[in-house]
Amino acid sequence: MTLARYQYGSHNMEPLITPQGKFVLTRRPAQTKAPLRAWEAADEYLLSAVHEQATAADASTGDLGVVVGLNDSWGALAVPLAAGGHRPSMVSDSYVSQLATRANLAANHLDPTTVSLLGSFDPVPDRIDLLLVKVPKNLALLDDQLARLRPHLHEGTVVIGAAMAKHLHTSTLEVFEQRLGPTTTSLAKKKARLVHATVDPATAPSAGAAAASGASSPSPWPTTYVVDPGRHVVTSHAGVFSADHLDIGTRFFLDSLPEHRNGNEVVDLGCGNGVVGMMAALADPDVDVTFVDDSYRAVASAEATFRANLGPDRPAWFTVGDGLGDLATGIPIADSSVDRILNNPPFHVDQAVGDAIAWQMFSESRAALRRGGELWVVGNRHLAYHAKLKRLFGNCEVVASNSKFVVLCAVRA
Repeated sequence: MTLARYQYGSHNMEPLITPQGKFVLTRRPAQTKAPLRAWEAADEYLLSAVHEQATAADASTGDLGVVVGLNDSWGALAVPLAAGGHRPSMVSDSYVSQLATRANLAANHLDPTTVSLLGSFDPVPDRIDLLLVKVPKNLALLDDQLARLRPHLHEGTVVIGAAMAKHLHTSTLEVFEQRLGPTTTSLAKKKARLVHATVDPATAPSAGAAAASGASSPSPWPTTYVVDPGRHVVTSHAGVFSADHLDIGTRFFLDSLPEHRNGNEVVDLGCGNGVVGMMAALADPDVDVTFVDDSYRAVASAEATFRANLGPDRPAWFTVGDGLGDLATGIPIADSSVDRILNNPPFHVDQAVGDAIAWQMFSESRAALRRGGELWVVGNRHLAYHAKLKRLFGNCEVVASNSKFVVLCAVRA
């Protein structure tokens, strides 16, 4: 696809200053009108703690061992860790975050091969000596991540988490304690706190009776629920939007979509657990659906949802991507090749709210659609997506609306 890509902003932004060095970091997509920092005080606090660990290691073994990081955003941890010579493995559920990390490594003249970028389900190092956790707000995601990593931790593993203090709760610490062992928090610094967890051998996963031994239980994820009518099964991994029920916006979207339209090439863009694309495939046996999302967990959920309802032989494609312009796997979607795109765009990333991602999705959708192809969008009424779509496409029909949501259709002329 030939598209004008989002460019990184100027290097006039405030630098990240850490014990490992001074770094320029930018988000993806860049927001030129109101640029936001690609790091927060919790990142600074965590990197200072790593420096303290490295100083202590120099006095003893001189090596931090195998370093793994969770949930780094835009390389705020990876870039300083690489500069410090720690060669980390960084596990992220966001493909866009990985793209930003690579770009920020290059912008700071660091060898990208010194950082191993892993998706949610990629193999991690067998033995982890230092685990750094940017604590997610979603507790189910945190629980599942720690459950997956627990077999790779040992009694001497140092575990340090970090978050802004307003996002750390008693329930957050309980997850660390249940999965790893005794957990404490630091004093607040710039409204951020650290979490220190001690790996207790008693919490190691057990093949026997976990409750009797005190060992941690397996993760309950992925989980399923049933969509009526039709009793169709939806599968979701932890952290995926609306993981345990059909949200009201998606239900309204499904109720508003026609069963049959012209053309067979359909994209479920920002697919989440794949329920929208799955329903489109069920409605028309000739439709081929491509599922795209920034989240590795979402794409895995969509594939499981699709296969549970349409079987192993129905053609479909599943890939993480930065919108439609940068797909990790499969054949790139060519310009003017798609008949219909179904989209429920996110309007926030982490704590930032804005329309940059929606605008990117709409622009790339217009390029991907054939003449006469349709972009179907559901969104909150107050986001005024109809104005953006009319500006891009020259037309936009309000197909359905209620007090909270609108369903819109724009046609490529």
